[in-house]
Amino acid sequence: MDLTHRPRRLRQDRVRGLVSETRLEPSDLIAPVFVDATTDERRPIESMPGHERVPIDDAVARVEEVRETGVEAVMLFGIPESKDPEGRRAWAEDGVVQEAVRRITDATDAYVITDVCLCEYTDHGHCGPLEDGLRTDDDHGPARDPTLTVDNDATLESLERIAVSHAAAGADMVAPSGMMDGMVAAIRTALDREGHEHVPIMSYAAKYESAFYGPFRDAADGAPAFGNRRHYQMDPANAREALREVRLDVEQGADVLMVKPALPYLDIVGTVRREFDHPVAAYNVSGEYAMLHAAAEKGWLDLEAVALESLLSIKRAGADLILTYFAEDVAERL
Repeated sequence: MDLTHRPRRLRQDRVRGLVSETRLEPSDLIAPVFVDATTDERRPIESMPGHERVPIDDAVARVEEVRETGVEAVMLFGIPESKDPEGRRAWAEDGVVQEAVRRITDATDAYVITDVCLCEYTDHGHCGPLEDGLRTDDDHGPARDPTLTVDNDATLESLERIAVSHAAAGADMVAPSGMMDGMVAAIRTALDREGHEHVPIMSYAAKYESAFYGPFRDAADGAPAFGNRRHYQMDPANAREALREVRLDVEQGADVLMVKPALPYLDIVGTVRREFDHPVAAYNVSGEYAMLHAAAEKGWLDLEAVALESLLSIKRAGADLILTYFAEDVAERL
């Protein structure tokens, strides 16, 4: 037996770290923060242990808690005080995210990224204004047709307003997540026109219609009132389509390319890393977080170990940035 090659030589404790191929640092992580305009106290998110909605008055304190762990960047999601079919509170000057951004950027040195979408702001829970149309229900009269989907081009106008309002409030980066055709071009044009050419766009370039989003919809109060998002989010069966989507966003001026979710789509993360020279982000979504917590509560998994291993796998696949609900816990360990 030829034992010239013994890989175990480099697995000994004092050399193991020296030859480690993948490094995970707190600066690689982005922590989601939920700011709620409907409450004056923190509210735990039952399906996401350890996370909570915070009132606007607590937004700065919440971000300071994140920064104390070594995480430098946060992503803000807002729960507005009221909703309507168009989601107009999403671009209001006194909106929940706009006010939170002003306070956070004034009081901290956190890097503030904002979610640019409408699902939290529309009363129907979809990511933009809907196509016109009613169906007739003989028993209950006119009702909205549940097969209707988002009006893509009308949504672009709303996304422009949202992105500009966030940039005007002081956001360091904007992140459109609705998977609308042409959204990056529309937002880039609007930002540049209004003097915000320095604000980068992190596009949710390959966002799948995934079953792993459930806890987030509880957290952000953004579940669809009817139907689903299959007409604008990607089919989980498709990989080649992801490259087409990403390429279009690159051509339109995206600065960072997001893949969502992360763990079930590591092949997509790896392919995007190989095909494009832009920074790649991956969203370790709420369902991925919740299922590890649930297994750990049963005593089936070591939560700290699987959380770290999960994030290492995402980084190893090619992600430069990881948006994750584990950010604070893992950063403290690192």
